[in-house]
Amino acid sequence: MVNTNFNRETLRALADEGNETALDRLADLADARGDLGELNELLDEGSARAGHVLTRRAVAAGDLLELQRISDAGCEEAGEELERLLTTRQD
Repeated sequence: MVNTNFNRETLRALADEGNETALDRLADLADARGDLGELNELLDEGSARAGHVLTRRAVAAGDLLELQRISDAGCEEAGEELERLLTTRQD
């Protein structure tokens, strides 16, 4: 059986070499810890997974400004969610 419990430093080294799967795994680990600082750093590095996680959290919180910031960082999903929330009628 293969050990798939890699440490963060190994994943970081792989991500630094351009491995997108390692970058996604780092985002998953940061999400599990609730580490928004690391998720934002990963978003800045181009992690689509971090963008997805941050978008999901911002939608749950109804945080339109955060969705705009995430969208501005290049996450299309955040822009779509922001538009959806802005165009949803509140009766």
